[in-house]
Amino acid sequence: MEFLALIAGLAGLWLGTEATIRGAVAVAERLRVSEFIVGVVVLSVGSDLPELAIAVDAAIKNLQGGNASDLVVGSALGSGLGQIGFVMGVAGTIGVLTLPRRIVYGHGGMLLGSLALLGLFGLDGQVSTTEGLSLIIVYAIYVFLLLADAIDPQQANGEEARGRLSVSFLYLTIGLLIVIFSAELTVSSATKLALALNVEQSLIAIIIIGLGSSLPELSISVAAIMKRRASLSVGNLVGSNVFDTLIPVGVAAVIADLEFNASMLRIELPFLFLLTFVVLLLFRREQGIRKGEAAIILSLYLGYVLLKALSA
Repeated sequence: MEFLALIAGLAGLWLGTEATIRGAVAVAERLRVSEFIVGVVVLSVGSDLPELAIAVDAAIKNLQGGNASDLVVGSALGSGLGQIGFVMGVAGTIGVLTLPRRIVYGHGGMLLGSLALLGLFGLDGQVSTTEGLSLIIVYAIYVFLLLADAIDPQQANGEEARGRLSVSFLYLTIGLLIVIFSAELTVSSATKLALALNVEQSLIAIIIIGLGSSLPELSISVAAIMKRRASLSVGNLVGSNVFDTLIPVGVAAVIADLEFNASMLRIELPFLFLLTFVVLLLFRREQGIRKGEAAIILSLYLGYVLLKALSA
């Protein structure tokens, strides 16, 4: 029963995210921002609402005396691994993924720096309120610098433009409501399932929730590749991993101090850092990531999941 509830929760997260993304993309189109900005900021934030909603719900449980820290950190790291390893791997087998070197250095540096900062904060076994706020501020600065010259306020002027924006924001609102409800169902059922199966919360969070909540990124990236919009696909994945590293953990820590599982600090975080570094090295080449490289990335991720499951 709990497994069915978990599946229903993940399905609700996906459905809510899809509605949210539709509204977010429509808003971006009305304001005429670039595809890469749409991918890095709008799509990534929209598709990562499940991770944020799960983190907030779990943090509230911590505030009430529970212990759901592993769900917060595990789902954030698991989602990052799913996006870089699974989604990037699948997308690369469908079409060629490329990025200009300036973007690789700039956004790649942000990706690796965010992971290093999270690891630094987790060294003492917890992420405090101050450290959580620092993570949020770093992300806010990142987004501000991206959007500083991207949005033209004139595009939102006029009665017709405002009307279209209102409809787009309605999609966002409906999607958010579905996501919030589904997050509660997901966290509760995942916790109960872990207890029933005598499995660590971290395993449930990293594999099931982490990969399950990456389904929106998978659908977006595959659709973008098939429509020959590689920059939109890659931008979504890059932005999603920066968001996952900083915001869910940061917001949850602001609500209540988070414990940082030593095992995740030794295994998941370094593996995510290494996998991200490998992907960035591949992007430095002019040919980018093709089927062969994508297969290697996907194999590394699947090998990790297999070892994680066997060691449970």
